[in-house]
Amino acid sequence: MSERSEQSTRTYDFVAVGLGPFNLGLACLADPVDDLDGVVLESRESFDWHPGMMLEDATLQVPFMADLVTMADPTSPFSFLAYLKATGRLYPFYIRESFYPLRAEYNDYCRWAVDRLDSVHLGRHVEQVTWDEAEQVYLVRARCAGSGDTQTYRARRLVLGTGTQPAVPPAAQGLEGPWLHSSAYLEHRDRLRSGDSITIVGGGQSAAEIYLDLLEGIDAGYSLTWLSRSPRFFPLEYTKLTLEMTSPEYLRYFHGLPGTQRDGLLRDQKGLYKGISGDLVDTIYDTLYRKRVALGDVPTTLLTNTELAGARWDGAGFELDLRQHELDEPFGLRTEGLVLATGYAAQVPAFVEPVADRVRWDARGRYDVGLDYRVDEAGTIFVQNGEEHTHGLVAPDLGMGAYRSSVIINAMCGREVYPVEERIAFQEFGVPAGARRAVASR
Repeated sequence: MSERSEQSTRTYDFVAVGLGPFNLGLACLADPVDDLDGVVLESRESFDWHPGMMLEDATLQVPFMADLVTMADPTSPFSFLAYLKATGRLYPFYIRESFYPLRAEYNDYCRWAVDRLDSVHLGRHVEQVTWDEAEQVYLVRARCAGSGDTQTYRARRLVLGTGTQPAVPPAAQGLEGPWLHSSAYLEHRDRLRSGDSITIVGGGQSAAEIYLDLLEGIDAGYSLTWLSRSPRFFPLEYTKLTLEMTSPEYLRYFHGLPGTQRDGLLRDQKGLYKGISGDLVDTIYDTLYRKRVALGDVPTTLLTNTELAGARWDGAGFELDLRQHELDEPFGLRTEGLVLATGYAAQVPAFVEPVADRVRWDARGRYDVGLDYRVDEAGTIFVQNGEEHTHGLVAPDLGMGAYRSSVIINAMCGREVYPVEERIAFQEFGVPAGARRAVASR
């Protein structure tokens, strides 16, 4: 039987769309489960995690235990330590004495895992998902890269893990000229360095990594500006009691809050998961100091409290309209190169439209995601990393990926395949139950 005809008749327990680390982790954890038959579809023909930011010395912001599987199953053959052993680097990693893998190393680890999974189908661009009421299955139509043929996958459940897309601030939407998002930085680095001025917009980890990379080459003669609308270049808060907010207890607490309150909290909590690693902040300062000793004047400017209010391309450079919002004072800047390190945003993929009536939506048109990551009343559609507005800062956290996959697998199997921690934190995030009863009894 051909692969095309087999996919048309075979019914999977689930089809997962998108191959980021989260759906890859789901595939790894589902692999040894005999009564769970699933497939992951990915439009690209190989796994590549943020290739535009694969700087040689960049590390993860989470320890190696935040791999695809360890926090759900430390004995899994898909663990990062198993990868190191298989590639002959376990002892060198041990001697290195750092919990934080290189980003390129993590990417290679994920590729290693992909190569060991029959359930991952690369080069499959999902075009449409429909619901067959008679058969009670989803029909997932995918176009094959290379041949252009289409295949239809049948599944009882969907897992949507299409991830986030580069976000462009309103002031730069529709902007002409050779600006770039940080996601494409490495592809355009040489062109940026050949110009006479570069401006980076954004105050997070990617902006900081790009700034440091360009600062190291500033001897070539360009000027370098880094601006952030935040009041300072926030370090990522990584203290231990703060880390307890990446816990099942805080997740439940956050999920139970009203939607408007959750949105407000996310704005206030950016420094907890969208800040710059403290080591990187220190390295940037040390590099600035070293460059000043070597060069005297370093042609660089760092601006905080500065928002991009408008931008225009005149054929030779960009005219930026800026505002120092604490002073409420506008000013301008001209730059030849422009990098928007303005993050990513979740989007609902177009292929979901035919089954949109089966999905729960909130008042702002976002997935209304249940505590167990389901977005439909029937419990057949799950979301991975599209639930920041309902589950908070744990949604994009690699360290909570195995937890979420465990919850999803347990829900699909109707039993506890992987034990899920209910309580790990020392602190309480809501009103203690005993205190609430005492007040109510007065």
